Amino acid sequence: MTEQDSLDRHLTIEALRASEAAAIAAAELVGKGDERQADRVAAEAMRKALNRVAVDGTVVIGEGERDDAPMLFIGEKVGSGGGPNVDIAVDPLEGATIAATGGANAMSVVAFSEPGGLLHAPDVYMDKLAVGGGLPVGLIDLGEAPADVIRSLAGARGVDTSDIVACILNRPRHEETIAEVREAGARIRLIPDGDVAGVIATSTPASGIDIYLGIGGAPQGILAAAALRCVGGQMQARLVFRGDDERSRAHALGIEDLNRRYELDDLARGDVIFAATGVTDGNMLDGVRREGSLATTHSLVMRSRTGTMRWVRSRRDLTKSPFIDDV
Repeated sequence: MTEQDSLDRHLTIEALRASEAAAIAAAELVGKGDERQADRVAAEAMRKALNRVAVDGTVVIGEGERDDAPMLFIGEKVGSGGGPNVDIAVDPLEGATIAATGGANAMSVVAFSEPGGLLHAPDVYMDKLAVGGGLPVGLIDLGEAPADVIRSLAGARGVDTSDIVACILNRPRHEETIAEVREAGARIRLIPDGDVAGVIATSTPASGIDIYLGIGGAPQGILAAAALRCVGGQMQARLVFRGDDERSRAHALGIEDLNRRYELDDLARGDVIFAATGVTDGNMLDGVRREGSLATTHSLVMRSRTGTMRWVRSRRDLTKSPFIDDV
């Protein structure tokens, strides 16, 4: 893709505004035990922000499919029009359960790409394997046993397997994977939710995470791939289906090979813009801080064409904000 075909650089600030708006809205419900309401207000705020952007946007990764989500559903048109066509992936509240219980690493996430730049994946599970940049191409293999993947990574880094830290969602389905990784000698950081942050952490040296593996949501997998596309790294993924209904939904989105193993460039390609804003404090981002009508946010904004990562602290007077009417 040429520079002239790439996304307008001003969309980086628009992505940031959308993630900030969702995070500020969701923060009002942190610790209140209602994840559905927290997700709803985050989605409303993000949608309002996106509809102010001068693009013809299509939600390709969203809150669900048309019949299952009231807003930001797959296929929904957003933006004020009069601008470029863009595909948009959103997770207004990544880690809704975390936010509802007052836990760490909840955030609001959005990504923009050129049309066709993001895999149009159904809202199903996805098996994921991801590492950061600076490693031999083709190092990871989703078809290998987790213990072998750990040994390969340790060898490439020139360290012992005991120096490798793996990030895995704390779910019963991962009991065997967890046992194999520990048997290989690696350490594990179990997370209750928020696998987008887990994947991004592999490309953030300060996080202490070397590899992410396990099964999570496919929408979160695409958003994580968008982030890795911006900062560098390797990722493999495969869709996981729990029944014929999910397979039919995949076919409806144009996915023919249901067993396909996707590489990073299959999940996110071309010029991609990614923004995430912390809702609660985490390893990568601080959560929203409120002082009366003032809200301070901490965000990460990235763009693949330039390889730029920006950490942004913003302070907003909510009495003047066009994005949030009820906080």
